[in-house]
Amino acid sequence: MTRTLAAAAALLLPCFAHAQTLQGDALVAALRKGGYVILMRHASSPREVPDKSKANPDNLNPVTKQPERQLDAEGRATATAMGQALHALKIPIGEVYSSPTYRALETVKYAQLGTAKPAPELGENGADMSGGTAAQSAWLKKKVTEFPSGTNTVLITHFPNIRAAFPDLTNVADGEAVVFGPDGRGGAKVIGRIKIEDWPKLR
Repeated sequence: MTRTLAAAAALLLPCFAHAQTLQGDALVAALRKGGYVILMRHASSPREVPDKSKANPDNLNPVTKQPERQLDAEGRATATAMGQALHALKIPIGEVYSSPTYRALETVKYAQLGTAKPAPELGENGADMSGGTAAQSAWLKKKVTEFPSGTNTVLITHFPNIRAAFPDLTNVADGEAVVFGPDGRGGAKVIGRIKIEDWPKLR
């Protein structure tokens, strides 16, 4: 490849690096020190919206007055186990931002992450799940560069939002966490990925 072609190719590289660098004990040790952003897809939830007779008592959208999608048994169990693992591993969690959807806030509840700040920028934009507009992507790209001191920030959203902001992050499973850390140039890079069912294995 000539220097000209190499320079052109470099300009096409994304602003965020996605190479995983830490896992297992090394990733846990880093998270214990704080200073990272954990971007997470909500836990397992059926595609179907339950009817009112099967919806959780508090599952009622304040605008539509209808139930929303909610976590299934797997989603509740894995979110609970994740929260227990975070506590056992002594990983400090600071600010938590969540999609306003019921299933995202339910993930926060079962993982016992504290009080979440509902953020429309993390939302799905209605039943068509058109989350990931240009404005939402810009917000999310900036948010993962805002590294806290001594704690870790958690962002809970939906796959369309993650895919739109970070096209290189493929196959992000239900409940999977993508950990962002400083890239040394004022931006962010992915330092690890943890599937929700793998948190207890890190204990």
